[in-house]
Amino acid sequence: MIDVTDTELPLLPARDPFGHKGDYGRGLVVGGSLGMAGAPALSAMACLASGAGLVAVATPRCVLSTVAGYCPAYTTHPLADDGEQLVAEARTALDQLLSEADAAAMGPGIGRGDAINDLLERAWTESLPAVIDADGLNALAARRSFLGTPGGPRVLTPHAKEFARLRGQPLDNPNHDAQRLEAAAELARSLGGPETVVLLKGARTVVTNGHRYAVNSTGNPGMATGGVGDVLTGVILALLCQGMAAFDAARLAAHVHGLAGDLAAAKLGQLSVTAPALIEALPAAWRTVSS
Repeated sequence: MIDVTDTELPLLPARDPFGHKGDYGRGLVVGGSLGMAGAPALSAMACLASGAGLVAVATPRCVLSTVAGYCPAYTTHPLADDGEQLVAEARTALDQLLSEADAAAMGPGIGRGDAINDLLERAWTESLPAVIDADGLNALAARRSFLGTPGGPRVLTPHAKEFARLRGQPLDNPNHDAQRLEAAAELARSLGGPETVVLLKGARTVVTNGHRYAVNSTGNPGMATGGVGDVLTGVILALLCQGMAAFDAARLAAHVHGLAGDLAAAKLGQLSVTAPALIEALPAAWRTVSS
């Protein structure tokens, strides 16, 4: 594999002075369930803070008002539920929303069950770029033997336990750089597709498509707190819907996400870093990499 860790980061082009919001992509976040309404909201807010022109959240009707209440800058769309999470009848409305988006994030707070597994298995075949996280990854793991080649670019963002479910076995040493790299690359290759990327989270996050890889150096232990992964999902979504290739989007997002964590820790101390604080630090992180 080719190591691009020390090469220049890919960057988005400067904004067109005559551009409008439609030029910077339509991102769709699919997630949420009873008790987990904050997850898709965090992803959507991070997506907006990372340059997406328009962001929508498709979420179970039972939590839509909660999701909508976090931020007035994204739109919300109700999907059929059983009072707690999505059901099979959500598929028609979801298909329509996916057809209108430039990229999607699937999984934050979405819950588990056969209906969720069915929806994620179908979404795997969609042509638009997508980042898959959290219970979206668990749904893919449950249907692993049935997954064909993805319909479009995919970025999977597992932590060690989600990675073990996808792979079918845990890492012998989840903190061993070489083992993490080889296992992540093997998973990326096994999932197929020319733009399937695995971003294996943790200290020194690994980003690989099975042919190239980068090891991220930003971030700190203060980021080991709830919702931080949802923020990363939103940053990746923003880059995908602005047209960045999957590997480049994952690599740049990992760097900026970790940098935002470092800036938040410098201001608050590692013990007090939270996912909302990370979102607040994203503008400064973006200024740093863009200057």
